[in-house]
Amino acid sequence: MNVQQLEGLKDKLANEETYLDEEVRTEHGFGDIIAENLALRAVLKAVETVAPTDSTVLVCGAAGTGKELIARALHAMSPRKGSTFVKLDCAAIPTGLLERELFGHEKGAFTGAIPQKLGRFELAHRGTLFIDEIGDIPLELQPKLLRVLQEQEFERLGGITTIRVNVRVVAATNCDLAKMVAEGRFRSDLYHRLNVFPIAMPRMRDRPDEIPRLVRDFIQRFARRTSRRIQSIPSATMEALADRPWPGNLRELHNIIERPCAPGVTARATPSGR
Repeated sequence: MNVQQLEGLKDKLANEETYLDEEVRTEHGFGDIIAENLALRAVLKAVETVAPTDSTVLVCGAAGTGKELIARALHAMSPRKGSTFVKLDCAAIPTGLLERELFGHEKGAFTGAIPQKLGRFELAHRGTLFIDEIGDIPLELQPKLLRVLQEQEFERLGGITTIRVNVRVVAATNCDLAKMVAEGRFRSDLYHRLNVFPIAMPRMRDRPDEIPRLVRDFIQRFARRTSRRIQSIPSATMEALADRPWPGNLRELHNIIERPCAPGVTARATPSGR
């Protein structure tokens, strides 16, 4: 191995360490997936079926239905679980920055590109890349994404060297990609390449039987974080929560529990040292 290769490996390890540090500081949503509802059980069965493979998975569902939890479960149950789980939220990154985030860039590729930067595909080598809100990827970038999905190769922005990777992609969207294809806003070949194994996430309003268990779980987690003991959850409170339409799904339920606790729930602080 020559000096240039050693430097490249050193840079890759440094980039991975930086990314993992950021992951550690990020709260990973709602924790373990709770499933008593038949629709969600079917989702988890699908996860068990596809997780051991390298098939691309497209998780569809409204915001707050737990798409990232499914992606993490797919990674944790796969042979890649010992490698990195990398995520990219396309909706949270300006369009002009998406290409360099996905594929990285070479030193001097554009003004201000002083160090070389590895993209998410390189960081996810031998692991899983979760691309959230895939419907927000602009049309001009879609052919490059299609290429790396099909060929597992790409070039960094400003680079001429073809880089090969071994990455399992899990994509997620709250958009109707088939409708976007019909309207010319999403490439049909990319859609079909992503839609190898589709998983549809049910909304909270389709899972009313799960709300009591979810409420109890979220309240107990909140209680542990705030050193409180929950004394009661009145049936009227449970009924009111079950009757809500929950447009924000799991995220909305979680937020209500933290205000600072569901209305009507009796809680008190646990004395220090107990």
